[in-house]
Amino acid sequence: MVIKMPYEKKKIQQYIIPLTAFLFVAIFVFLVLIMGIMDLRRLDKALIGFMENRGLDIVATIENVAQEDLNYLRRTLREKQEGRQLTPIPLTDKEHSIQEFLVKSLAEVAREIDVKWQEEHLNEEDLKLIAQRENLSFVIVLNELGEIVFQSKKYYHDPSTGEDIDITNQENIMGLFRRLGKLGDIGYIALRRKDGSGSIIIALDAGRLKYWSTKIAVKKVINEVGWKKELAYLMLMDRHGKKLGQEGDIPRKIKDASIITQDILAEKITIYSRKILFNEKRFLDILAPIRLDNEMAGYARLGLKWDRAEGIIKENRNHIIISTIFIVLIGIVSIWGLYLYQRRHLARMEEMGKRLQRAERLSSMGQLAAGVAHEIRNPLNAISMASQRLRREYSPRDKEKGKEFSRITEIIRDEIRRLNGIIEEFVTFFRIRRLDLKNRSLEEVLGKIIGLMKEEATGKGVAIKTLWRSNNIMVSMDEDKLKQAFYNILKNAMESISDSGTITLSVHPAEANRVAVRISDTGSGLTPEQVEHIFNPEYTTKEKGLGLGLTLSHEIIRGHKGEIHVQSKMGSGTTFEILLPVEKKAKK
Repeated sequence: MVIKMPYEKKKIQQYIIPLTAFLFVAIFVFLVLIMGIMDLRRLDKALIGFMENRGLDIVATIENVAQEDLNYLRRTLREKQEGRQLTPIPLTDKEHSIQEFLVKSLAEVAREIDVKWQEEHLNEEDLKLIAQRENLSFVIVLNELGEIVFQSKKYYHDPSTGEDIDITNQENIMGLFRRLGKLGDIGYIALRRKDGSGSIIIALDAGRLKYWSTKIAVKKVINEVGWKKELAYLMLMDRHGKKLGQEGDIPRKIKDASIITQDILAEKITIYSRKILFNEKRFLDILAPIRLDNEMAGYARLGLKWDRAEGIIKENRNHIIISTIFIVLIGIVSIWGLYLYQRRHLARMEEMGKRLQRAERLSSMGQLAAGVAHEIRNPLNAISMASQRLRREYSPRDKEKGKEFSRITEIIRDEIRRLNGIIEEFVTFFRIRRLDLKNRSLEEVLGKIIGLMKEEATGKGVAIKTLWRSNNIMVSMDEDKLKQAFYNILKNAMESISDSGTITLSVHPAEANRVAVRISDTGSGLTPEQVEHIFNPEYTTKEKGLGLGLTLSHEIIRGHKGEIHVQSKMGSGTTFEILLPVEKKAKK
C-alpha cells in the first residue's frame, strides 16, 4: 500500500532546500559585507595614519627650517664689542638670505607706520597697537633732527644713528640691516625716510626674535618647498595664540579647539586629526605641536587633500560592491537551479508515487479481473447455451411471433457477446506484461493491421495512407500484442473522424537507434486536458465500453521499451508518435 503524501508537506519539501541555500547565501553575503566594511575602516585608518605621518613630516620640516633660521638670525645679531666701537661678524650667503627675509618683513611693518605718519593719522596709541600686533619689543619714530616723535613705550637708551635706510628702494634692503648697539639682549634696525625727514627704529628681543624667525621660516618653507599639490592650507600659531603665518583659506574653528590646543601645548597628545568638508572638498585637518630650542613654541594647523585617499577608498568600496553583487547573482542562480532541480525531483517522486499507486491499483484490479471473469463467464456461457436452445427448440410456430422471438434471442446473444468482449478486454489489459519477444519486420506488422482495417475504413469513408520506404526495419516485439496496440490507436483515430477523412501512417528513423511510427488523423482532435489523461485507465470519453484501448496500447509499447507521444488540437486532428528500439535490419 502506498501512502499518499499530503499537499502541504510536498509544498514544504519543494522549498526547503532552496530556502536553506538562500539562508546560506544571505549569511555568506552578510559576512562578506561585514568583512568589507571592516576592511574599509582599516583602510581608512591606515590612510589617516599615513597622512598624519605626512603632516608630521611637514611640521618637522618647518621646525628644522625655523630652528636653522633662528640660529642664523642670532648669529647675524651677535657682535664683538670693543669699548664703544661695534665690529660686525662677517655673514655667509645663507645668513644674508635670512637677514634679507627678516628686513623685508620688518620693512613692511615700517612702511605701514610711515604711511600713517605721512597721512598724519599716527599717534602713540596706534604705535602701541602695531607693536603689540606684530610682537615687537618697541617702535620709535624719529624726526630729521633725531628727536623722538612717537614711541610704543618709554626707552631710556639713546640708540646710535646707524646707516640711513631708504625703505622705498628694494635694491638696497640687503645693506639696511645692522646692529646699532648692545642694549642688553635687544637687537634693532633703523629705516630712514627717503626725503630724510625722519627714521623708524624697530627693536626685537630674544623671545620676539624666536617668534619672527618662526614666522619667516613658515613663509620660506611654503614658498620654497612647494606642497601645494597635497597641502590645501597651513597656519602656525605660537603658544600665546598669535599667528605666525598662514597660507590658504582656513576652515571654521575646531570644536573644543582651546581644549585640544591646550592638550597639544601640554604635550598630552602628539597629533589631532579629523576629516572635514570645506569649499565642497574633503580634507584631513591636522593639529600638531611645534618645538624650537627643545621647547614648545606653538602648534600648526594644516589641511591635507583627501581626494587621492578618497579615490583609493572608493575603488575598494566598488570592488566590495561588485564582489557582493557577483556573489548575490551566483547565489540567486544557485537557488533558482536548486529550486528547479527540487521541483523536478519532487515531480519525479510524485510521478513515481502515482505509478506505484497505479501499479497497486492495477494489481488489485488484475486480481479482481481474474475473479470477475471466472464468476461472470460461467453464467454467461449458461445464458448463451439457454438462448440457443430456446431459439432452436421453443421457437413459436406463428411467423410473427417467431420473428419477434428470434429478434429477442438475437439481442440476448449480442449482449452476451458484448459482455464477453468487455471481460476479455479487461482481462487482456492485465496480461500485457508477459511478452513473447521475437525479431519481426515492423512494416509487415503494420501492413497486416492496415489489411484488417481497410474494409472497415472504406465503409466509413476514411482513407488510409502509408509513407515509408521498404527498409525492412526489424524490431524485437511480441507481434500479437504490438498488433493489438497499433490496432487500438488506428481504431481510435478512425472513431475520431465523423464523416470522411484521412489517416496517415509514416515510418522514419529517430535518434538513439530508434524508429518512429507516426499515426495522424484529420479527426476532431483533443483538448490539452484530454491529452493529459488519455492513457489513464480511469479516464474515458466513450459512452460504451471501458475505454481501455489506448491505455492497453500505452502499456504494450512501454513493455517493448518504447515511448508514445500525443500532439493534438481541437478541430485539427491528432498525431500519435510511437518510438521503438531497432534491433537490426534483415539482409536483402
